Amino acid sequence: MPLHRVPEHRQGRPPRGRTERGGGLMFGASVHRLEDPRLLTGQGRYLDDLGPDALAVAFVRSPHAHARILGIDVGPALDVEGLVAVYTWEDLPGLLAEPLPLLIPHPALTHGRTAYALAKDVVRHVGEPVVMVVAADRYLAEDACALIEVDYAPLPPVVGPEQAVSGAGPVHADVPGNVGAHLVQEVAAPTGQSAREAIETAPHTLAFRLDIERSASMPLEGRGVYARWDGTDLRVYSSTQTSTSVRMAIAAKLGLPLPHVEVIAPDVGGGFGVKIVHPWPEEILVPWAAMLLGREVKWSEDRREHFVASAHERAQVQYVRVGFDDDGRVLGLDVTIVHDHGAYTPYGIIVPIITSTQLLGPYKIGAYRVEFSSVYTNTVQVTPYRGAGRPQGVFCMERTMDKIARFLGRDRADVRAANFIGPDEFPYDQGLIFQDGRPLIYDSGDYPEMLRILKDLIGWDSFERRPGLGIGLACYVEGTGVGPYEGGHVQITSDGRVHVSTGLTSQGQGHQTVFAQIAATELGVPIERVSVVTGDTRRFGYAVGTFASRAAVMSGNAIALACRKVREKALRIAAEALEADPADLDITDGVVHVVGSPGAAVPLSTVAVLSNPLRYSFDAETAAATQFAAPAPADRPPVAEGEEPGLEGRDYYSPIRSTFASGMHAAIVETDPDTAEIRIVRYAVVHDCGRLINPMIVEGQVHGGVAQGIGGALYERMVYDPHGQLLNASFMDFLMPYATEIPKIETAHLETPSPLNPLGVKGAGEAGVIPVSAVIASAVEDAEGIGIDRMPISPSELFHLRTP
Repeated sequence: MPLHRVPEHRQGRPPRGRTERGGGLMFGASVHRLEDPRLLTGQGRYLDDLGPDALAVAFVRSPHAHARILGIDVGPALDVEGLVAVYTWEDLPGLLAEPLPLLIPHPALTHGRTAYALAKDVVRHVGEPVVMVVAADRYLAEDACALIEVDYAPLPPVVGPEQAVSGAGPVHADVPGNVGAHLVQEVAAPTGQSAREAIETAPHTLAFRLDIERSASMPLEGRGVYARWDGTDLRVYSSTQTSTSVRMAIAAKLGLPLPHVEVIAPDVGGGFGVKIVHPWPEEILVPWAAMLLGREVKWSEDRREHFVASAHERAQVQYVRVGFDDDGRVLGLDVTIVHDHGAYTPYGIIVPIITSTQLLGPYKIGAYRVEFSSVYTNTVQVTPYRGAGRPQGVFCMERTMDKIARFLGRDRADVRAANFIGPDEFPYDQGLIFQDGRPLIYDSGDYPEMLRILKDLIGWDSFERRPGLGIGLACYVEGTGVGPYEGGHVQITSDGRVHVSTGLTSQGQGHQTVFAQIAATELGVPIERVSVVTGDTRRFGYAVGTFASRAAVMSGNAIALACRKVREKALRIAAEALEADPADLDITDGVVHVVGSPGAAVPLSTVAVLSNPLRYSFDAETAAATQFAAPAPADRPPVAEGEEPGLEGRDYYSPIRSTFASGMHAAIVETDPDTAEIRIVRYAVVHDCGRLINPMIVEGQVHGGVAQGIGGALYERMVYDPHGQLLNASFMDFLMPYATEIPKIETAHLETPSPLNPLGVKGAGEAGVIPVSAVIASAVEDAEGIGIDRMPISPSELFHLRTP
């Protein structure tokens, strides 16, 4: 597959530093994933592999979308053999009985509401937990759940964003109009005109409505928690994307000192955003039960629970007005969004904020106004899912570009090109506030070059149209590397091995490989000598988490900075041993040597020994560091002031703002004239995530994202009936694409390094999924000549669009 790289003189590449030196030189290499042999041969250790003798938890969950709890009778369950405990809200003590945290407050979130760990008085969606049962095994716990009787008084449900704003009834009695948040951001045109003024005075205007339906992530492994308590310390394993934050939440809710709580993310079988929410009710209830009972306790989510009791995303209604000139340049854009955030807002309003700001993509918009209302409904809560609001924003902007092109009779690629930010205009300030509370300023990119590569890759100019065959494209910009920080710790031990740890977690992204590549390159050691640990608060206690395409930017740079501290110390110690100037030393294949004099050298393993002055010898290696091993200066302490024993370093990376990756996708689709089935004939991607650490892993991330995006464009939707019942809460009814539905994905890479971080990298994890719905809509519209304003689109919907 082709690999396009922008010439360095056009990249604004930062000066080459330590990442290009030494014997590792792994940065930029397509290294096979180091974690795969273990995972593919069944040696992974996932949540449910742990605690085989632990007590099991099951939950009684609400069968109603909206109801008052009149009473709970647990009596019939008490005779179940193997039953250990039954808990309702009334059993919860102190802070555990209070609502769960609202993780990301925002001034516009005027009526934020979160659930209780176990429902108190009212249930607000099907699947909300009401009773927790602990038994000898899951089968017995489920048997007991089936016998518990809950008396409900049903209340009118509110289903869907339009019903929420129509005055149908309150989801929360104290939230007027079901509106949890309302936010307006506006940027005036250079002339000073507002967006609405610019639209009114524009040569051409269009107004239309767009819809994105509700969907959800489906990781292979559901959520899960396993806890054990020894009377003093609590250890919790959770299938999470943020072990350090789960630790803090557990400590706060259970009233434990933070040093007495450990949280470990074992191997995690996918996350896609749903596991960034914390604490889930189960993440505090299971540890609490373990403390009360003095036994190991475990809960593993079953698939139906994941459908009705975790989180969904995507659902929005968008009203668009746009004004433009004869060349298709956008002079004014006004977008009003109604965002369905479900029954609760534990993750705040990050999703609609991202939609409203990332909607602008790679374009210079004359004047922009965006307004959104985030509303409550009696459906599962909405939190970020891979792409996190960006697919909706890109669908809005790219559908707008296609409609402008169709109105003017112009090429869709030309209309986009007419609106691009130029490569000489970076940094480019869009004038908005992004999800991190910081200015939306793009750091680097080359959008005209990206479009040129994409058109060449898909054959845009030579494409021959015929009925039922269409081509489409879509562009996006993705804010990545969101702060506030991540850290890295690096230690070289006396066997010459490098041990790297960072607090964020891994759910299959290849972190162990990428971080090892960074460390190997920075330290000049073979990658086989590097091991990486993520998501274990015993190894690294301060972190934020894995989400928003941030791991490589945040932890990657933190690890590089920590490596540079270790490298500097290693060269200083080796310089004393070699009686050389540190500036004359380099590290190759784990050996510190004088440049140009390979015979004058000392292994890093020896440097690690020398870094730790010892009183006692444990083996032949450590004998070299004892007090009588060599003469020592009498006027200096063994450990110099400001130094620490050992060859290790810790550092943190905290960016001033996000980096902005970008990309463009194109697809050719064929629609069946009789069945209206949609087949993707070709799919092409050009992606820019700055400097590539591992091109093969980036390819994998892009390919996986495209597959997920195709699911969201053609198959996956959550279907609720008017009573708030989810009608397709199983894999029998919730459609996902098989490998047979995913085309070969042709990929090219552009490298415009970020000037904001030492490695020049941007994120890549969510890129593949973001523009797919917009691309498929564009291609289907081209094939059919019918406007596509709602996604996902099924064959039956396309069939009815043909015959309105």
